[in-house]
Amino acid sequence: MMRLQVLVASMEQNVTTLAEQMNLRTEAILCNQGGCVAYEEYQHRGRRVRAWTFQERGVGRNRNNALLRADGDLCLFSDEDIVYEDDYEEKILRAFEENPEADLLLFNVEAAEGRKTYENLRRKRVRWYNYGRYPTYSVCARRSALHRANVWFSLLFGGGAKYSNGEDSLFLHDCLRKGLTLYAVPVTIGYERERQGGASTWFTGYNEKFFYDRGVLYHFLYGRMAGIFALRFLLAHREQMCREIPLREAYGIMRRGIREA
Repeated sequence: MMRLQVLVASMEQNVTTLAEQMNLRTEAILCNQGGCVAYEEYQHRGRRVRAWTFQERGVGRNRNNALLRADGDLCLFSDEDIVYEDDYEEKILRAFEENPEADLLLFNVEAAEGRKTYENLRRKRVRWYNYGRYPTYSVCARRSALHRANVWFSLLFGGGAKYSNGEDSLFLHDCLRKGLTLYAVPVTIGYERERQGGASTWFTGYNEKFFYDRGVLYHFLYGRMAGIFALRFLLAHREQMCREIPLREAYGIMRRGIREA
């Protein structure tokens, strides 16, 4: 039987109560940032929970810290505000048994209000043209496949890093580039709790930094096609994103980010 471990990236959390808050029922590795360096280990519902606290910042670094310490067969990436269904382990193990060719499976996790980006209604292959919708907390991977392909999370993108967000898209991009097989499956394993204060900590509005950082990200994701995808992105979201900075100006900022990347 495959061993499932949940790899949790958290910020300034009480690691001794986090397993209960998330309804964890499997082994877990908690990597918490924003406190004195420490290590704790305890049993929760009969499963081992190992927790490290680091002073360093950056969500990519945090996820890599957890992945470096993982020793299970399957790694389910997670955040501190995810709450799992009681039978999530059974659902995940069954899904991998039904998809033996898959290196990564992307599950449904119900997003908080205003943050929904995807919903898997059927099983489908994830490829270069549809991978950008999925958050890291939807991903469960075979640890051996990640190590074989030498795939890790970027230290440049995401909360606490130089550029605002995008470490999840870059991770899936690198998995595809290294030849790993990804499927999205219509299996729901949990939901996202409403964040305190609403928006994600990295988000400060649709300002110049937002569009510049998005341009830098698109350079790494799409290469020579980055300008086309930038324009497509702005046209699709202009009513929401281009209220303070007009579309033409926003596109210019994204193009600058693409060039300077």
